[in-house]
Amino acid sequence: MPDLKTKYLNLELNNPLIAASSGVTKSLSNLKRLEEYGIGAVVLKSFFEESIKSDQILNPAEDYHPEVYEYFGYEHDKYFGLNEYCDLIASAKASMKIPVIASINCVSADWWFKFSEQIEAAGADAIELNVFNYASSRNFASPNIEKIYTDIVKGVKNSVKIPVAIKIGQNFTSIPHFVSDLEKSGVNGVVLFNRFTDLDMDIDNFEFKTSFEFSEKHEFFIPLRWIAILYRQVKCSLGASTGVKGFEEVVKFLLAGASGVQIASAIYQQGPEVISKILTDLEEWMRKHEIENLATIKGKLSFSVGAEGVANYYMRSQFMEKITQYE
Repeated sequence: MPDLKTKYLNLELNNPLIAASSGVTKSLSNLKRLEEYGIGAVVLKSFFEESIKSDQILNPAEDYHPEVYEYFGYEHDKYFGLNEYCDLIASAKASMKIPVIASINCVSADWWFKFSEQIEAAGADAIELNVFNYASSRNFASPNIEKIYTDIVKGVKNSVKIPVAIKIGQNFTSIPHFVSDLEKSGVNGVVLFNRFTDLDMDIDNFEFKTSFEFSEKHEFFIPLRWIAILYRQVKCSLGASTGVKGFEEVVKFLLAGASGVQIASAIYQQGPEVISKILTDLEEWMRKHEIENLATIKGKLSFSVGAEGVANYYMRSQFMEKITQYE
């Protein structure tokens, strides 16, 4: 029988399929169903700093009288608003055998570190940092954005001992340089890429609105390219996200160098049953090609680090070839 085991964030997974952070992973019943259908690991729905009630928030950088901490239940993590989230982590760990990865999304710098400490204490196997930060001002230079990410990673790594991943968007000038800096900051894995809500407009009421749709299969080409480029340039785990609809995308991500493949939209659209189908099809593909374990194909089609710029030359030559076909 083909061996689907893989290692992601130094965690042993039965297979590379990971349920991405989403509404599908916000309840214990859903998590157990995902495990039942064979998922390798789960990333819990993100805990957002904004979910804390305003009257519960204390500034962790300030010193308060001990009675204030007692009032807010400081010792019991109440004022952080994390009780239910930590309970979910603890319940999942108690009733499931697969790795449970927590996800947090903060605005204020100090909360990344405080939340991470409590999440580790609750029993999470790892933490995925979900950073959302746009350079919407001309006075905010791109290096400042990258420094926010690296500072968050350094702070969280200093706060916890469990593995830490960070999920990033694709709008960075030099992704290899940025990911390398994240690795130097101590991150154990980088997930490529995050999907954000899109800006839309109501042309009848003259108002802004947002749009968010399930990922499409064609979207997987972007993370596929960058994972193939990054694999031999960094040592941290690379997680693939976006556009996974079947086993073919999983295979391609693995060939590019991914250690884990996150899936969400397909679960929403087809139900958790899609997990077992992907795994069955993956095993069949491995038998067809006489592949005993996935480790033998990981990164097989990544770009060589020894040939500087080879990815750029390849992509440019392919661009020219495709353009010629349609002229």
